[in-house]
Amino acid sequence: MTSEHHAVNGTGKPSPTEVAGILRDRIRTGALRGGSRMPTQNTLADEFGVERRTIRQALELLRDDGLITAAVKGAPARVVPSSPGRDTSVEEPQLTDAGLGPRILEAFRSPDVLVDAVCLTSESLNLALAEPLRLIRTGRLSPRSVKIRILLPSRDLAMAFPRAVEESGDDRGVHQRWLSLRNSHGKVLVSSFEALRTLHGLDVEVTLKALPFTPTFKVYLLNGTAALFAYYNVEEREESIDGTLTTIYDTLGGNSKLFRFVRGTGARDDAYVTESQEWFDSLWGTLAKDITLGS
Repeated sequence: MTSEHHAVNGTGKPSPTEVAGILRDRIRTGALRGGSRMPTQNTLADEFGVERRTIRQALELLRDDGLITAAVKGAPARVVPSSPGRDTSVEEPQLTDAGLGPRILEAFRSPDVLVDAVCLTSESLNLALAEPLRLIRTGRLSPRSVKIRILLPSRDLAMAFPRAVEESGDDRGVHQRWLSLRNSHGKVLVSSFEALRTLHGLDVEVTLKALPFTPTFKVYLLNGTAALFAYYNVEEREESIDGTLTTIYDTLGGNSKLFRFVRGTGARDDAYVTESQEWFDSLWGTLAKDITLGS
């Protein structure tokens, strides 16, 4: 069934790859300028709530990328200045399950958080939100407000995917499995943030709306400053639906390559973020309708 599968490290703490991803973003956006000293390992360990070993491993990844120098006795690691042949505003795309978490966590370090998303289900987003939620509950993150808006396919839509391949089985069962996923992940997201409002007094607004079409790609818009984009790659595979092996057209969203565009890193990225936000707002205010998460 449609599943945006993720590997979770089980510790509830960011992995070295996730820490490196956040630091890489700071270097590429200029928050950590070329030639400047990197924060100490103790400082970073306190910020991310991890052991120094995790920070050391993250810094090794940055050194492997040529983004920082090696630390030697008496000389801390520094950010490598950009050169004419190295464009630090451009990064390689990552799989959604690897790239989304660090981006969401970085967005939640802003005082006022705004996350807009278009997707088939909110499973990827739920998993990426787990770490910010944990840090808010433990007092390590304290945004003033959080506003989340999600556009999902309508329950009454004849979906382009997931659906049964012709003559392979009953498409109603395939649709019901997707709908159950859409509703269950939506309910978890809403209830998680409502709990923050009740227990921590956080200013929270979570709204889901339904689209009259099947998204062929996923988009995440973060704080009006970044856009993450990934195609849904459709494949034919077999799935047990109501006890019957059925051939379906489906997609594994976590395996999609996530492309990132950041405002302030060039005219192309500025235009993409602006147009993506205007596109989302236009759908939200016209075609999108109130959603029903009932069974």
